[in-house]
Amino acid sequence: MTEASGPDPHGDVLGIAFDAHHPPSTARIDDCVHCGFCLPTCPTYALWGEEMDSPRGRIYLMKLGLEGGTDMSDVFVGHFDACLGCMACVTACPSGVRYDELIEATRAQIERNHPRSRGDRLFRSLIFALFPHPARLRIAALLGWLYQRLGGDRLLRFTGLDTWLSPRLRALSELLPDVRLSDLRRRTLARTPAQAPGASPRRVGLLTGCVQRVFFAEVNAATVRVLSAEGCEVVAPPGQRCCGALMVHAGREDEALAYARMLIDTFDEAGVDTVVVNAAGCGSTMKEYGHLLRDDPAYAERAQAFSRKVRDLSEVLDELGVQTPRQPLAARVAYHDACHLAHAQGVRAEPRRVLRAIPGLEVAEIADPEICCGSAGIYNLVEPEPAAELGRRKAASILATGAQAVVTANPGCLLQLRRYLDLPLYHPVQVVDASIRGKDLF
Repeated sequence: MTEASGPDPHGDVLGIAFDAHHPPSTARIDDCVHCGFCLPTCPTYALWGEEMDSPRGRIYLMKLGLEGGTDMSDVFVGHFDACLGCMACVTACPSGVRYDELIEATRAQIERNHPRSRGDRLFRSLIFALFPHPARLRIAALLGWLYQRLGGDRLLRFTGLDTWLSPRLRALSELLPDVRLSDLRRRTLARTPAQAPGASPRRVGLLTGCVQRVFFAEVNAATVRVLSAEGCEVVAPPGQRCCGALMVHAGREDEALAYARMLIDTFDEAGVDTVVVNAAGCGSTMKEYGHLLRDDPAYAERAQAFSRKVRDLSEVLDELGVQTPRQPLAARVAYHDACHLAHAQGVRAEPRRVLRAIPGLEVAEIADPEICCGSAGIYNLVEPEPAAELGRRKAASILATGAQAVVTANPGCLLQLRRYLDLPLYHPVQVVDASIRGKDLF
């Protein structure tokens, strides 16, 4: 940590909280006029009513850190760790404050300059040694399958050992979806031709993801089928790796940049017109590669060009329109806005239009849609208590709609909501796929 002058009101000299490598921007901080429009949309402020756990309060802390009014204490860091990074405040702000850039810059500073406890470091290292690596995830999922088949949860409760688990380990156990051995085999999606007859196919690349590839392989399969049916040639480069989104959101900058470079190389070699993403958190980061790699002379321009190609799946389907007839689906579904789709990417109308193009399908709106479900990347693992409270609140809002199923466009949201809801959960493309193929949802 860089030490510098900065007398506090009591005459003591405090350290400047940030180093010189891309600290939170003073200009961005000064955009905040402290109007408070962000407060009702902030999940942690909704939970606790604490000013320093609101976007406005956190921006004030950033300003103090820049001006030498505080150092990077545990209390200082705790307010930023508590932030979900949901970006609802970006949507709500009338002054256009880029809180997304501010919080990501601050988190990178924290990861470089704040000495976390040994247990915290180990747990975070476990997450990042596992989730960005599909091969390792498959091994973990196989162990999870054995745990589920042997009744591990029941055994822990019967013996009382579940009370000895830390909240983080308990959350890790509860987030494990129902695992089927058939889901764990490697699936090759390399190239699928367009099915629409006589069409000039649009060549699109598909990000297969990490968690998506292992635990939601059926979402990728549905994505390929739907895009192909709508007149796209779909290329899923087999060598693609993690997009780096989890690392960006957690402040692990060097790892994130390395993954971003590799993904750009992979899709540049594939020669696609559009890079389609069916996971909201991944898409929001990939659209910001130009900003992330702005200091890299070898990649800065390539990253900008790459980001211009990135589109969420719902954006592409909305642009294509209905090319293949939809069969009726008589159902009422609740559409949950994934934060990194609605707030970070500003994509709200497109998935609703895509769903409402299905005959007979009723799309119900959820109260307080701007409030996060508590997933937020790795948030429900590292901050399990507030994540659980937010998950229960979201579940109650969903049940109030009377919907028969829930639809959302992010694997993290699907994993989070299944803990609190006894309803079927789908990605929007699975609903479209069912309609095209004439299959029932239930």
